[in-house]
Amino acid sequence: MTDKETLKKQVERQVNRLQQAEKQRSTLLAQTVYLGTIGLLIALPIVVGAYLGHWLDQQEALRYSTSWTVSLILLGVFIGAMNVYLFIKRNP
Repeated sequence: MTDKETLKKQVERQVNRLQQAEKQRSTLLAQTVYLGTIGLLIALPIVVGAYLGHWLDQQEALRYSTSWTVSLILLGVFIGAMNVYLFIKRNP
């Protein structure tokens, strides 16, 4: 094998790698959707926990108990973190 043939094969291999990398590169829209999904996965449980906790705090029968709002917000943070962890683990 001559030097020209070796060089030609190396260049062809590099061109193929570059073409495959270009095909596999995610677009800006795909990255935005991915980050938006992560944001919703963390924010939604926190907001639901805050709303439900506030509603429970307003109930007359539960008036003298502990603060449900703070407790359910913390639960929402934990659930949101687990959601994000599992999402990233499945979709790297």
